[in-house]
Amino acid sequence: MTREQERDELHRAIWQIANDLRGSVDGWDFKSYVLGMLFYRFISENLTSFINKEEQRTGNANFDYSKISDKDAEFGRADTVKEKGFFILPSELFVNVCKNAKADEDLNETLSRVFKNIENSAKGTDSEDDLKGLFDDIDVNSNKLGATVQKRNEKLQKILDAIGGLSLGDYQDNTNDMFGDAYEFLMTMYASNAGKSGGEFFTPQEVSELLAEITVVGKKQVNKVYDPACGSGSLLLKFAKVLGKENVRQGFFGQEVNITTYNLCRINMFLHDINYEKFDIAHGDTLTEPKHWDDEPFDCIVSNPPYSIKWEGDANPLLINDSRFSPAGVLAPKSKADLAFTMHMLSWLATSGTAAIVEFPGILYRGGAEQKIRKYLIDNNYIDTVIQLPPDLFFGTTIATCVIVLKKSKKDNATLFIDASAEFVRGGNKNKLSEDNRKRILNAFIERNDEAHFTCLVPNSEIAENDYNIAVSSYVEQEDTREEIDITKLNAEIETIVARQSELRKAIDAIVADLEGGKR
Repeated sequence: MTREQERDELHRAIWQIANDLRGSVDGWDFKSYVLGMLFYRFISENLTSFINKEEQRTGNANFDYSKISDKDAEFGRADTVKEKGFFILPSELFVNVCKNAKADEDLNETLSRVFKNIENSAKGTDSEDDLKGLFDDIDVNSNKLGATVQKRNEKLQKILDAIGGLSLGDYQDNTNDMFGDAYEFLMTMYASNAGKSGGEFFTPQEVSELLAEITVVGKKQVNKVYDPACGSGSLLLKFAKVLGKENVRQGFFGQEVNITTYNLCRINMFLHDINYEKFDIAHGDTLTEPKHWDDEPFDCIVSNPPYSIKWEGDANPLLINDSRFSPAGVLAPKSKADLAFTMHMLSWLATSGTAAIVEFPGILYRGGAEQKIRKYLIDNNYIDTVIQLPPDLFFGTTIATCVIVLKKSKKDNATLFIDASAEFVRGGNKNKLSEDNRKRILNAFIERNDEAHFTCLVPNSEIAENDYNIAVSSYVEQEDTREEIDITKLNAEIETIVARQSELRKAIDAIVADLEGGKR
């Protein structure tokens, strides 16, 4: 079976699980249980594989961690936590809990205990913050699972069986990242059905890949990647695909304000086999409580921050003196924080780095404080490229967003505008960037040339004369797709039609005259 066939089979199986198990629990709430159990299975198999390999290396060829006693397993706890960041007793591994689930009348309490034990295994260690709260959204005692303990346990058993039945391959031989792919498919599926609540923190994979590719042009390795509004982590993880996780040397950094999404992001890191020491995901408001002061600057920054949300702005007198925002001399409006995120990212960008940010289109042309911030960005030659994306790409909104690419070290004093509004294919109920669409946009970004109706390289002085308007439509002329009309030919056709009409009228008049003569 090919990789694509394996992936298609996996997607069909996941879709079936979702259809079989939803009902009393809303789909978007229910994803916490499905994703949580998928995570539980992954870390169980990941840990088992790690320990088995270590034992087999010492000559114990038939060793199977899942079959030894908890007492024997305890001897390796400290070393395992130091290496993997967590520990799971053999009796508490997914495979063993799943095997005993049907006969376990206290399955909900068993799972609750197991989840607490996994989190507690990291207490007092370097991985404590990375494990803390990861299972908080899997409420095994929720009434949403059923009105009685028995009903809840029946539902939990179904989830365990369904996740256990997914064909994810032998973890030791699994090079296809099937766990990560299962997560991405689940998130896409739930986001597409959840409207705004789902789309708020999930960026479509093809958009994520384009942003990552833009920021690593000409690079095979980077030190650190960062997303200040990281959601479920899909943008950050595209660097693992584009470069290979081993080529992000110091790891993946992000911050997320929503606690549930913050948990999902950390789960996503583990599911893509990014070990705890290679990621640092923080919880909190990036604009007012940034958590990575000691880690900046970053080589690559990618982000799809929330559109036009409210923030403190000039109501907080400390912010205008914040080194992230003060260079522009003005703060983003309190009702529209978009350019506050942009200024934050610029501040934390390495001198040789690149940032690619999905933006709400209004920030390209609105006046007031936003115009002054654009003036600062253009006058200091920080905006490298503005890309107009097609409409209806993102979950939860149909608006045509744009991408602003920032650089601190440019080779010219101009801004490239790319009109990619027609670069899409229709897939289901959303537009999508195909591989060809993505490649065309990326090549235009790299080549930095003029192409009629697609790209235009504009001197920053010309942008200044245009009141610092950086809307793509102001510089890239739309192609006129109307049919060209030959006026001379059209006039000749009209003359022919008029002459024919005259002949028909005469013929009709003659017929009428004959009929009237016959009546007499």
